Amino acid sequence: MLDTDVRRILATTAIGHLATALPDGAPHSVPVWVDAEGDRIAILTGPDTRKARNLRRDPRVALSLTSPDNPFEPVIIRGRVAEWIEGDAAWEIVDRIAAKYIGRPYTREQQRVVALIEVERQSVGMC
Repeated sequence: MLDTDVRRILATTAIGHLATALPDGAPHSVPVWVDAEGDRIAILTGPDTRKARNLRRDPRVALSLTSPDNPFEPVIIRGRVAEWIEGDAAWEIVDRIAAKYIGRPYTREQQRVVALIEVERQSVGMC
C-alpha cells in the first residue's frame, strides 16, 4: 500500500529518478514521469529502451523523487515491476501522466508501454 505522503508527492510534477541494473550489474539511472496507479507506481517508457530491457530482465528498481514544494523531503522507494501494460490500456495511463506534466496527451510519434511498480519499501523525508 502506498503511504499517504508518497501518494501526495506522486500526484505532483516531481520527476522520478529510476535506477535499474544493467546486464553486467552496473547501475543505470534515468529521469521518469511517475504517478500512482492504484497501490502501484506507473512509469512510461518505450518498449525497447535500455530501462525497459533492464526491467524485463531484472524487475528490481530503486526510485527517488524530490517534492517540488520541499526539496528536503525526498521520497525513496524500492520495489519491482509487477506488470507491463501495452496498447490502449497503456495509452490511457500515459495520457493521464502526460496531462499532469505537460498539460496534454502524449504524442503518438513514439510507442509507449507502462510498467507498474509494486512498492516493497518506501520512506519520506531525510533517511
